[in-house]
Amino acid sequence: MTQQTPLQRFKLGLSMKYFRLMDVLHAPFVKNSKTDPYHRIFGRFIELGRGIESPAVLELGSRNVSGITRKDVFSHRRKYVGFDIHPGEGVNVVGDCHRLSNYLDREEFDLVYTVSVFEHLMFPWKVVLELNKVMKFGGYVFVSTHPAWPTHELPWDFFRYMAGGFQALFNEYTGFELVEVSEGLPCRAYALVNDVPARSVSKNVLNLGVAAIARKTGNYRADLLRWDIDAADISSTTYPKPVVQ
Repeated sequence: MTQQTPLQRFKLGLSMKYFRLMDVLHAPFVKNSKTDPYHRIFGRFIELGRGIESPAVLELGSRNVSGITRKDVFSHRRKYVGFDIHPGEGVNVVGDCHRLSNYLDREEFDLVYTVSVFEHLMFPWKVVLELNKVMKFGGYVFVSTHPAWPTHELPWDFFRYMAGGFQALFNEYTGFELVEVSEGLPCRAYALVNDVPARSVSKNVLNLGVAAIARKTGNYRADLLRWDIDAADISSTTYPKPVVQ
């Protein structure tokens, strides 16, 4: 590991003091995350799911990497499948979301949910079409991801999403209708360059989270929509496995 110079250590210490001060100054403005629109949408998805008798549930990105599991959100389910690119705790089926229908039966699931996965999908539009294949008519899908967030899980970190972007993914041509979508988890960014437009960004609120619910209304337009390119045709890498300490 490269040794830090005295100047680097001084700058790091100064920046830590700065961020602690900012935490104190912003404390009166910090809101309870439970009331945030981003979190409320998952509650709405749970309500919709509880209205379906004995649903079959699919979770994309189910591997327990944060200590948070959502397997038992729907206790009245008749079936749960945890799907992930790598094996691990909470994973029933290992595979690539871009080829979801190769692993799962057609029109099998009433409910699908995925948290912090879509930013890691090379072709999210292809995954939406695959979701359409494995979901039942009238079934609901919940997606949460980020409009703004530091890069992570490189090299497989591809996109950031705004609320309006979900209309391009879930629409009548892909076989869905958007039920609800909202951004939340507000924050502010401070530019570390002396560029005038960049410095003005701190005057505006950015959102760290966006969540959407869509309902399958029909089959997607296969005559218009297809994507035969595989992720492996473009990249020889894959979503990284966790580093074992």
